[in-house]
Amino acid sequence: MSPAVLRLAHPGFFVLGFLARLPIAPLGTLVFVASATGSFAFAGIAGAAQGLASAAGGPLLGALADRYGHPVVGAAGALCTAAALVWLIIAVDVDRTAVVAAAALAGLTQPPTGALVRVYWSRLLRERSAPGQLAAALSYETVADETSWVVGPFLVGALGLFGPIVPLATGAALLVAATLPFALRYGPPAIPPPQQRAALAETTGSPEPMPWRDLGMLFLAMAALGAVFGAVQTGVTVYAETTGRPDAAGLIYALLGVGSAVAGMACGLLPARFSLRARYLVFAATLLLGSLPLLGVGVGFAVPLAVAILSVTIAPYMISLYALTERLAPRHRAGLAIATLCAGGPTGTAAGRGIAGVLADQHGSAGAFAVAPAAAGLALLLALAGAAGQLRTLRPGLVTWPASARRQL
Repeated sequence: MSPAVLRLAHPGFFVLGFLARLPIAPLGTLVFVASATGSFAFAGIAGAAQGLASAAGGPLLGALADRYGHPVVGAAGALCTAAALVWLIIAVDVDRTAVVAAAALAGLTQPPTGALVRVYWSRLLRERSAPGQLAAALSYETVADETSWVVGPFLVGALGLFGPIVPLATGAALLVAATLPFALRYGPPAIPPPQQRAALAETTGSPEPMPWRDLGMLFLAMAALGAVFGAVQTGVTVYAETTGRPDAAGLIYALLGVGSAVAGMACGLLPARFSLRARYLVFAATLLLGSLPLLGVGVGFAVPLAVAILSVTIAPYMISLYALTERLAPRHRAGLAIATLCAGGPTGTAAGRGIAGVLADQHGSAGAFAVAPAAAGLALLLALAGAAGQLRTLRPGLVTWPASARRQL
């Protein structure tokens, strides 16, 4: 990561931002509900309700954050999610319907930290007149995301040794101790207010309407990446079960996060002449190439090696999607745009898991892994289609806000 980026934000931003995105609450819900009810199927239903509600709620919260400011929406979301988790703990011995409702409410109100923090970077770098650091900042955020998905499951497992309720209670506590102060301290206000939008559009050249068709293409691109995740998760789980080492599934899947984090850090070093258009196309192609070894699992490729090869293609493609969205969205609706993009991830993951699960029943882990190259192929097709579509409408890059808007940061 660029030292210049480290100097632009307060140290507390990095600490609280990382703690706020740890996926302890969602994973804690699965552990707690499964233990309390004795039903993995019901725990899966509660977890699915939470995940789908989170995907649906992200764009809504992003739109509200654009209108009312990130501190208000982030703080309210953190408190509502913590309250929903407490409700879930109380309801688990009373009413299963209430458990699913509480899990869904927790997902619906979960602040989309990963999305809103990228809006923070976009506005901060624009205010500091440091547009050249955006790639490094987005690289850091992707590394933080990937690291959180390695650290989060580990913490859930470690905390679970003290009781199944501990991970979920810790997730609720982090919402109050990390997400709440992060939103209040570092969440940017609603910028610009309505009376400044016309001046901002004139200064930046940004159109007022949201480019929904272009954003929809990027949503599908992120969903394709999510399907790759879902297929690999299912394939690794089936592989570990069939080889008699179910405990190895987490370790193998962690390779995906580790390799992606390393590749994400390297993205901050890419030269400026490697344009965003070229990055999107090249990294979509490498995602497909990186997924092909999964087709050879059992006939020349070991599963850990195939997952490791795929891992280094994840972050570069993901960073390109975030950068494209930042360049496409109107300034005052960046929260909605990036939250919509982020919603594609869990949506695609759920679809990938479902399809891979059906194929795994018939063809074992090989059937599940085959979904990943198919999804990566879709990602490349979308990138090629985008080359003739949204890539032509990109703004030239970050520019400085009008002075009247900068004063509000």
